[in-house]
Amino acid sequence: MNFLAHLHIADHCQSSLLGNLLGDFVKGDPDKQYPQAIANGIRLHRFVDSYTDSHTIVKSSKQWFEKEQRRFAPIALDMFWDHCLAKHWGEFHPAPLRDFVEYSELIVTRSHKPLPERFTQVTQHMWRGRWLESYADFDNIAYALQRMSQRSLRMGVLANCADGLSDHYDQLEEQFFPLYRDVLQQSKLTLL
Repeated sequence: MNFLAHLHIADHCQSSLLGNLLGDFVKGDPDKQYPQAIANGIRLHRFVDSYTDSHTIVKSSKQWFEKEQRRFAPIALDMFWDHCLAKHWGEFHPAPLRDFVEYSELIVTRSHKPLPERFTQVTQHMWRGRWLESYADFDNIAYALQRMSQRSLRMGVLANCADGLSDHYDQLEEQFFPLYRDVLQQSKLTLL
């Protein structure tokens, strides 16, 4: 799951939006760095990542990528799941996507300071560029993968992962619904 899903899962579980968005930017024990609510959000983010990566649907979906792309397939799939969530947003949340994103931005940007510099840079670009709403258009997912692939030579293969997503779009979109509903259910159970 990527940024949009982590925010939605946080909202669904009544967890910290900031904590769930911070998950990829914080190393170590979050309790030593943040207030309890944010630390719990970071842990929920970590659970979602771990649960999703080990999910049978994600594991079986890797088969649709070329052998050299399979290492990066989870990144491409995370982006694709956000695409599906944005595209089918009305099935998962009562508020329009744009309203939810604006609300999330308000909460996250007014939250705990200081924050990791990289997090601040990325989220400023995300809010300004309206990334989360743009995920509904598959071409923007392919573009994001292309941009991510330029971060290092090792990640160059990621640009080609869009082909695997496109070639198996219907099958992957169909798999999104049981996967995401399961992730939502398991996320709530971890908080009980």
